[in-house]
Amino acid sequence: MICFPNAKINLGLRITEKRPDGYHNLETVFYPIGLKDALESVPNTHHTDYSLSVCQLDGTDLIDDSADNMVTKAFRLIQSRYPIRPMDFYLHKAIPTGAGLGGGSSDAAFTLKLINETNNLGLSTFELEDLSTHLGADCSFFIKNKPTFATGIGTVFEDIALSLKGYYLILIKPDIHISTAEAYSLVHPVHPDFSLKDVLADPITTWKNTVINDFEASAFERFPQIKSMKEQMYKHGAIYASMSGSGSSVYGLFSEPVNLRQSFQGCFYWCETLA
Repeated sequence: MICFPNAKINLGLRITEKRPDGYHNLETVFYPIGLKDALESVPNTHHTDYSLSVCQLDGTDLIDDSADNMVTKAFRLIQSRYPIRPMDFYLHKAIPTGAGLGGGSSDAAFTLKLINETNNLGLSTFELEDLSTHLGADCSFFIKNKPTFATGIGTVFEDIALSLKGYYLILIKPDIHISTAEAYSLVHPVHPDFSLKDVLADPITTWKNTVINDFEASAFERFPQIKSMKEQMYKHGAIYASMSGSGSSVYGLFSEPVNLRQSFQGCFYWCETLA
């Protein structure tokens, strides 16, 4: 059985306060996009309970059963709670890592959904969301996989009536990896005057000055190339542009298709008309 874990972008990301437990409260909207990995499961043939083969973006094949892989973490989590058959997984990575696109979290969430279906566990959406919270803050989003207003540490969800259907998305990622933990250590929490949810209800033409990603300030200071990429998006007619998550990817929303490949040579490049 095969499934296609998709990426997400963040529409705004406000870090509102640091909690006593060391985590940060935030406001953001997770929005699913069409960039996808491919994840396949087959009956186990290696005389073990589990194996994982990963094909990277550059086409390199490797066997990766390490505990750090999110597919592995998801398999081991659900295996510790439910009787499941031995399984082999094959993962083709198309979503770049260290990009703020949730690729690893999506792989984990889709692994849970795939195991649930192939093993006839009958777990509900709520039960899958509860399981996924043990794997990462944004993993639960990929269970329902629809626009979501997130608060708390990114695990308190509220449906949001927001659609970018028809807008043209260009997503780029330079050869820069930003550690999420390091990004949080450099951000300065500020409680916003207005809820991000209310700001996003305004026309997209107003978002440039109101829909803010708090990770940009420190990222732009350390990596001027990322700041330049966002500026280039606006120079070429983007209605709204932003870094996604803690970076390093940057996206632009356009009213119509435009080809900017020549402007971002050497970067990962993805484009689509949002559905």
